[in-house]
Amino acid sequence: MTVSKRYQEDGFVSPVKLFDAGATALHRKQMEAVETNFGPLHYKSKMHTLLNFAAEAATDPVVLDIVEQLIGPDILLFDVTYIIKEANSPSHVSWHQDLTYWGLSNDRQVSMWLALSPATEVSGCMRMVPGSHKRGKLEHTDTNDESNVLFRGQSVTGVAEDQAVLCPLQPGEASFHHGWTLHASMPNNSQDRRIGLNVQYIHPSARQTLHDLDTATLVRGVDHHDHYKPDIFATGGMEPNAVKHHERLEKLRKETWSNA
Repeated sequence: MTVSKRYQEDGFVSPVKLFDAGATALHRKQMEAVETNFGPLHYKSKMHTLLNFAAEAATDPVVLDIVEQLIGPDILLFDVTYIIKEANSPSHVSWHQDLTYWGLSNDRQVSMWLALSPATEVSGCMRMVPGSHKRGKLEHTDTNDESNVLFRGQSVTGVAEDQAVLCPLQPGEASFHHGWTLHASMPNNSQDRRIGLNVQYIHPSARQTLHDLDTATLVRGVDHHDHYKPDIFATGGMEPNAVKHHERLEKLRKETWSNA
């Protein structure tokens, strides 16, 4: 079965080998060096505007070839985020659908989750419910669970746990999932950090309905819609002007999620 067919049927494809061990180890080393100097990078949006190696991974032709099979030849890069569970951490992700609070006008979108460290059952790899994307948007309830990684602690109840499948990944492997696919992950009970690079791609027709300030950048094909201002990609690491600009982008993204 082709990648496209599997994605249409299940709402996700996993695992997909993208990068070799050396390239993945270097990415992790660079990211953790930035953390040493600037603090945690967990769950900060638009990292491609701050770190050139994050931008390079998100726009690598090998990655975009997969994305093209899933949403077509015209591709906007919408967001790039590191999602990190520390070793022996209670942090978890409740059952949810990515698109619920993004404010996009359609669901021509795909998320890539690239493993920079082993994502196993022990370290809290993702679980997904095959075919759940076909149900469309489901009701979510905000929670006050401090160990929930999600910004609003959003959660879908009544999920058929017995239908979920584990999606373990080795460093350099990735999963790709649809914005309506139900997914979750358990705490990290391993001795290593569970580090993933989460990248969001959208078709140019998917506009932001909550405001007209959002940014997204054409990385392949053509944009006949012109809904977004382009992001300024990082040319180095944490350059002062980029940091100031990123603060505005981060504030806008959190306001969008809060008001959706």
